[in-house]
Amino acid sequence: QVQVVESGGGLVQPGGSLRLSCAASESEISRYQTGWYRQAPGNQRELVARITSAGISNYANSVKGRFTISRDNAKKTLHLQMNSLKPEDTAVYYCNTAPSAIWSWGQGTQVTVSS
Repeated sequence: QVQVVESGGGLVQPGGSLRLSCAASESEISRYQTGWYRQAPGNQRELVARITSAGISNYANSVKGRFTISRDNAKKTLHLQMNSLKPEDTAVYYCNTAPSAIWSWGQGTQVTVSS
């Protein structure tokens, strides 16, 4: 079972930026369509960005134009660059395959957007 470790979260003011990273134990993450999910308190986990094995990315409307997903195949790492952050982006962020999550869920990384 593939294991993932997310990192890069933190506390940031509205309008700020963060870059999240996800390290996977899978040797060929490029074989999979992968994505970033988030879960805010009281809400269901939602998929906010995904990237296909061909490198084509898709985004939820709520983050389109502000978030960018990327993948480093050599380092087996997935990234999420988040700009122009809003308080409603506050959540725990996770990575997994997408749109169906088949890997083990990691601990996630907390992102808090607050002044």
